[in-house]
Amino acid sequence: MNYTLHQLVIFKKIAETQSVTKASEQLFLTQPAVSIQLKNFQDQFNLPLFEVVGRKLYITEFGSEIAKAASKILEEVEAINYKSSLFEGKLAGKLKIAIVSTAKYAMPYFLSGFVKKHSMVDVTMDVTNKMSVIGALENNECDFAMVSTIPKKLKIERIELMKNKMFFVAGRDYHPHKKEASLKDLNKSLFIFREKGSATRLAMERYLFKHKIEIVRKMELTSNEAVKQAVIAGLGISIMPIIGMNEALKNGDLQIIKIKDLPLETNWNLIWLKTKKLTNVAQAFQHYIIENKDEIIENEFKKYNNSTKY
Repeated sequence: MNYTLHQLVIFKKIAETQSVTKASEQLFLTQPAVSIQLKNFQDQFNLPLFEVVGRKLYITEFGSEIAKAASKILEEVEAINYKSSLFEGKLAGKLKIAIVSTAKYAMPYFLSGFVKKHSMVDVTMDVTNKMSVIGALENNECDFAMVSTIPKKLKIERIELMKNKMFFVAGRDYHPHKKEASLKDLNKSLFIFREKGSATRLAMERYLFKHKIEIVRKMELTSNEAVKQAVIAGLGISIMPIIGMNEALKNGDLQIIKIKDLPLETNWNLIWLKTKKLTNVAQAFQHYIIENKDEIIENEFKKYNNSTKY
């Protein structure tokens, strides 16, 4: 047999996705290239690795065993690469971060310079809601989490990153009765909420309750991007973090509703368990953030601190 590591990577991904098309997309390869490598890999075995029924691909029992073996081989290769880098004095290993969905507009900027500097560091970033992020942290499934609300039940350490401002936003065709809307103007609106467990939803619910705003109609969506698109489409209004809305505001697709006691302000934090024994990679990232966060915030997020201009 003369299969290559490249073929192992491709077959492992096909086994995971049960699809040549999905595998090619996730590996950033063309579908014909993946199909050719799959055929070349299959030709080295007497038993079928897969079968096609109708238009769907199924991995055989033998194929599943080969996929498991491929996964183990690739893990060992990864370990060899890490060990080689360590002996060369390079930082190598994995960094796992869990972030709330809105933080996806910020965390890549805090990671970018670190990843470019350390080419042998692999990053896994799980984007979900606040409850799931805290669960991942509590269960030791990640090194760090990025949140705007500090969990009260966990003993954590933190690095304060940047402000998180939230405004009431509406589509371009929303016209309140006055230049500045009153709370009564909102009563007949359809309110678009994030799902339960979201920090943004909690902030919105607290604001509406505090100001006794009547919720006659509401919609619930599971991501900030979905909420943004729904608001742009004119379905309703929502309280949303300013980060991630800059272009839509500039283009006039969204408008900020000027109203009492807004914006709401919290702070983004990088947090980790106080009892967590950080790996060398995690320690290096922690030091990188401490040393570079002010410069990153100034260069990348100054526009959000001046968001009252909208």
